Amino acid sequence: MPRPTKIEIDAEIIDRAAGLFSKHGFENTSLQQIANAVNYSKAGLLHHYPSKKAIYEKVLSTSIEQLKSLLASVEDIPVGIERDRAVVEATIQHTLDWPGMAAFGNRLAENEQNVEPILTEMGLIMYAALGIDLATVDLERIIRVTSAFSGLGVTAALSARLDLKREWRSYIAQIAMEALGHR
Repeated sequence: MPRPTKIEIDAEIIDRAAGLFSKHGFENTSLQQIANAVNYSKAGLLHHYPSKKAIYEKVLSTSIEQLKSLLASVEDIPVGIERDRAVVEATIQHTLDWPGMAAFGNRLAENEQNVEPILTEMGLIMYAALGIDLATVDLERIIRVTSAFSGLGVTAALSARLDLKREWRSYIAQIAMEALGHR
């Protein structure tokens, strides 16, 4: 088997760290936990990133980059069913490819008093991808989006864990589209 590239190693570190940060928070995630998750020594991990904070900042910047890429990929599609379908499909693929990053993004739904501003920015980019204008917010649409994408995230992650990605994918997309109000 060929050795993983630096880009592949960094992606694995970031994704695994994101999953740990989503589960335990920044303060309660240790460098040793991250190192263990990627089968590195703590020193080996520090060879890639100088600190836990540097890893966290990379998780945040990667999340924003991924969401901006999603937004760019759908900007030319008129708001409606086709754009929703494109966002649903891209989100399913993202969850399967980046389970830790997807779990980290789902922290937006937590009921915290002091949500980090960058997490709010992530939510706003996702709303923009779905064509949601917060100045003319439609409560039903917000609830549908929250329900659809929360369910999609949990179910897609479960399908990956159970090694049922292929079998579940079309159902996940169909149910998410129905939750968004599309039959």
